[in-house]
Amino acid sequence: MPVAVYVLGLSVFALGTSEFMLSGLLPPLATDLGVSIPRAGLLISAFAIGMVVGAPVLAASTLRLPRRTTLLALLGAFGLGQVAGALAPSYGVLFASRVVSALACAGFWAVGAAVAVAMVPYQARARAMAVMVGGLSIANIAGVPAGTFLGQHAGWRSAFWAVAGLTVLGMVGVAVLVPRVPRPKSAPRLRSELRIYRDRSVWLALATTAFVQAAIFCTFSYLAPLLTGTAGLDESWVPTVLALFGIGALIGTALGGRIADARLFGTLKGGIAATTLVLAALAVTARHPAAAVTLSLLLGVTAFTAAPALNARMFNVAGAAPTLAGATTTAAFNIGNTAGPWLGGLAINAGAGYSGVAWVSVALAAVAFALTYLQVRFR
Repeated sequence: MPVAVYVLGLSVFALGTSEFMLSGLLPPLATDLGVSIPRAGLLISAFAIGMVVGAPVLAASTLRLPRRTTLLALLGAFGLGQVAGALAPSYGVLFASRVVSALACAGFWAVGAAVAVAMVPYQARARAMAVMVGGLSIANIAGVPAGTFLGQHAGWRSAFWAVAGLTVLGMVGVAVLVPRVPRPKSAPRLRSELRIYRDRSVWLALATTAFVQAAIFCTFSYLAPLLTGTAGLDESWVPTVLALFGIGALIGTALGGRIADARLFGTLKGGIAATTLVLAALAVTARHPAAAVTLSLLLGVTAFTAAPALNARMFNVAGAAPTLAGATTTAAFNIGNTAGPWLGGLAINAGAGYSGVAWVSVALAAVAFALTYLQVRFR
């Protein structure tokens, strides 16, 4: 695996820390800004909305630009968004800063994924994407718990300053270690890449990705209040449990990346089925602290086992449109990230409680499992 792929994965660490860290900061953030926890949860959706819009738009607009220069510019814009979030005087400004940061994050994901896939053979695509997704897993292991710890002891704004610093380090890594990717002799044309959307397999792959991610984020976004409010754990446990989720995610990503190139659909079906069972168990046993902690770890394993296969499947069916494949996959993941917290908030406001949120996730995961079978049938 080229070292540049690992550099891209490490850059994703900073992006992933910002994307996920609000899951551990919702209670103090909501109190400071004077909003409810479900409304604070919409900040996670705001980031996801920016990712949905930004991925295809920025991928299309940068299609003919030098890849490394584009990656550096997007990381710079992301870092400025983190500074704006740290200085935000109100909920509205913070909401806007999350959208702006997400636009840059989406562009980096789309371009970075295309660069990573271009540097490896066809049969190693899932492993390359596992490295990229592994950056998110490390963010969950180290970045999110660290952000939660900072938020609890130095205020939630300190977490945004920390991510801004990580982004600067990411820019240095990309500038020094990611090689210049030569422009193709025939510059890619947007009209040609848009043809992938005529393929039914593309839409099935995107729908599966969106439902899987919605199932995960519906519960993960409210994991902190579930642990403290339903399971009865002390607030100090939240960073530890988030780290366990991240460890599980890293295990799942490594496992999925290793087996998905040989058994892509088997990895998808097994990962999604196991995620459904774990979510159902969490819904039933959420009031028991030991079960909640254990199942948070297992959720990371099962959910991220499917992630490399979801990414690789899209690149496989997209054929000669790798940039839009990366962008569209990013958009699909973040449609799920948007819908999940929103649906979870609806369940909470309807009086279902945080265990009810897990049942919503079960339903979403079941739909994803059915869509995977349709992919097998129509491939």
